Amino acid sequence: MEKIYRKEYMNQLNSYKDKKIIKVLTGIRRSGKSTILSTFREQLLKEGVPEKNMIAINFDDRSNRDLLDSDKLHEYILHHAKDNEKTYLFLDEIQNVKEFEKCVDSLFLRDNFDIYLTGSNSYMLSGELATFLTGRYIQIHVLPLSFKEYLSHYGEEDELKKYNEYISYGGLPYLIHLENNNEKIDYLESVYHTVIINDVIHRKKVKDIMMLESICRFLFDNIGSSVSTKKISDTLTSYGRKNSVHTVEEYLNSLLESYVLYKVNRFDIKGKQLLKTQEKYYLSDLGFRTYLLGKNNYKDLGHILENVIFLELKRQGYRIYIGKNDATEIDFIVENSEDYIYIQVALSVRDEQTLERELKPLEAISDHYKKYIITLDYDTNNYNGIKQISAMDFLTGRIKL
Repeated sequence: MEKIYRKEYMNQLNSYKDKKIIKVLTGIRRSGKSTILSTFREQLLKEGVPEKNMIAINFDDRSNRDLLDSDKLHEYILHHAKDNEKTYLFLDEIQNVKEFEKCVDSLFLRDNFDIYLTGSNSYMLSGELATFLTGRYIQIHVLPLSFKEYLSHYGEEDELKKYNEYISYGGLPYLIHLENNNEKIDYLESVYHTVIINDVIHRKKVKDIMMLESICRFLFDNIGSSVSTKKISDTLTSYGRKNSVHTVEEYLNSLLESYVLYKVNRFDIKGKQLLKTQEKYYLSDLGFRTYLLGKNNYKDLGHILENVIFLELKRQGYRIYIGKNDATEIDFIVENSEDYIYIQVALSVRDEQTLERELKPLEAISDHYKKYIITLDYDTNNYNGIKQISAMDFLTGRIKL
């Protein structure tokens, strides 16, 4: 079956190969974690690593259900590993194994194991795992296909048409094998319900499933808008869905832990501090929005573009915040090891009033860090040091920040 070569993730795996550190691939289900590890194993075989020196177990596979016990898994791995030879260990969806961290910790103590894990929940990197393996693992967060990866399969001609397809059905890798749009929606439905049922409802023992779906609908419909748990609670109450702020917060945290959504906090530019209110939420894959809200629900293409830009910034390893500067707001402040970058995202700024509105928050910032406006216009301009660039150029890598 054809698969897209995920160069950035493969580069990360290769940089940590054979180093005494556990490699943990995280991300929403079906984002491509298992395929990346499979590609990496194929590379090892081509490099001359014998297949007998690799152990790969997928814990979503029912045939491996006897290994869901940590002690039995430990015994199985030691039995199949080659004494005094390097063994590459690939454990897929490891969070399904109860107390897996104790097994992994014990194996890590042996010099002959090079360990690779995948998991679909952020909680696997907290609590016991953090206690057992502090300082001994590196997280590689896997997102669905970027727009650049998407184009690598579908071709680079007619970018805007392909962009519209991309925001409609998202970037889950398996979608490249489906040509019929109804099949794509069916697949998105399947993945959505697998995530919601396995990673939210069962784990959190959610009783009010309709309330959970109402929260999903609200957040999917308000990507890129400032919200609070109280606002969500009040809105649902006005729709006749009785709830408590505590319940909303608990369900919302489950969606975040399952990588359905990402939360971005606000940052006070003048005070140089994080703010605890009015955060924003972005989807890990816009295809889920189409599935839940309908194919024609594109009333806010500006926030959809904002979601796409957020995911690309996350792929590139930036720390991302929403900027507050007195009464004005900046869509994104991104931080790298050296400085900050300020970014406004707009569908188009060819209208003078829109351009003035987008420039104003950036012009009010007194420091000298880089400032950008990213739009779907193909125009590039410079407004007294504020650069306007094309989203297509940024998403395809033709322009770097």
